[in-house]
Amino acid sequence: MPSAHDRPWAGVWAVDKALDRRAGPPRRGGVTMVIDTGIGMTTLNDILELAGCHVDHWKLAFGTSALITRSLLERKLQVLKGRNILTFPGGTLLEAAVVQQHCRVFMRRARELGFTAVEISEGSIDLPPDRRRRIVDCALDAGLVPITEVGRKDPDRQPTADQLVEQALLDLEWGAAWVINEARESGEGIGIYDSRGRICEKALETIARGMGEKADRIVWEAPLKAQQAALVRRFGVNVSLGNINPYDVLALEALRRGLRFETLNPLALKKAAAGEWDPAAVEQDHLGQAAGARP
Repeated sequence: MPSAHDRPWAGVWAVDKALDRRAGPPRRGGVTMVIDTGIGMTTLNDILELAGCHVDHWKLAFGTSALITRSLLERKLQVLKGRNILTFPGGTLLEAAVVQQHCRVFMRRARELGFTAVEISEGSIDLPPDRRRRIVDCALDAGLVPITEVGRKDPDRQPTADQLVEQALLDLEWGAAWVINEARESGEGIGIYDSRGRICEKALETIARGMGEKADRIVWEAPLKAQQAALVRRFGVNVSLGNINPYDVLALEALRRGLRFETLNPLALKKAAAGEWDPAAVEQDHLGQAAGARP
């Protein structure tokens, strides 16, 4: 966040209040996780200059980090580390390593390259509970922050909301720092979303209720604006959201802070209904006179 003296709209009370609604970094809850499917250093630096203070997690999606040069990958990770942003490769890459029985080798290499976390998922493979737990331990042993993911990528093999809760609570018990709720890059037909990307309210409330006080450890993948708005309205400005396009970080932050229609309109209606704002009231100047009135 810009310091108070460097805010463009400093002194405009409503804007100042909106900016102060969010927890500041390092954030335990209310994290924003970016999904990077392939951007270069110039774009990375531009995005971080504009919005780096609003990013907490940076995921190099699926297997993309294996398809660029090691030197470029290490430079990207070093820049992100300098911003205190947690970095991790996509879970699919780890799943590929697990299939080849290379889990520990993968963890060591991730650490050597400069990753600070790892995503542990079962989006494409099946893991017995004991194996999943040992992978969490493996990440911890390698000095990486374990971030697990619950859910499946196959629309025809979706766990129930109760099953997602059960796995998420186990993951946290085993040492996961956060649990991502799978929605893929599309946000359609996966997890809490139907085939058109709309939230299945019953599933959402089952997960929220089942997680209880640990609900703030869930990172909801929400690539679509309507999903982000709905989750902010449901859980508040400090809900953790993932799979955010790098170019949309500032737009999401404005949404969180009530500076876009989707979150400002409900707030205005609520304040008007409660008598806290009268649209017809005339603004007072610093002398207590109606704006525009003659002395």
